[in-house]
Amino acid sequence: MPDSEPSGATRPATVANRLRSGELFDPDCPSRVVLQHVSSRWGVLVLVALLAGTHRFSDLRRKIGGVSEKMLAQTLQFLELDGFVLRKSYPVVPPHVEYSLTPMGTEVARHVEGLVDWIEGNLPKILEEQRSRQIS
Repeated sequence: MPDSEPSGATRPATVANRLRSGELFDPDCPSRVVLQHVSSRWGVLVLVALLAGTHRFSDLRRKIGGVSEKMLAQTLQFLELDGFVLRKSYPVVPPHVEYSLTPMGTEVARHVEGLVDWIEGNLPKILEEQRSRQIS
């Protein structure tokens, strides 16, 4: 339900407005699951990696240091289920599977990339804040 402005006009159902109304805090809100897939440690890195273009599973695993085979497969499955990743399988031996972003995946990946860029750009300040708040 859209929020009402004092003038009687309605605000669009943005995430910020939905957060203010408490809708996204509802444990049954389906967007929470999608948000988890996109904002997970591996979800963020997969989306940003696929912005560079189509990758095979093994290429993604090499590119994303530290991700296990199981977690990469699970992350790709979730992002595919959400409509962000396209999985293309070629009928050859050995199996050849490629992953790329759908148009919606490219859109969400650009937003995630903006957050990653902001974090990287502010990392020295963030690390300094962390150091200053550590308990001796």
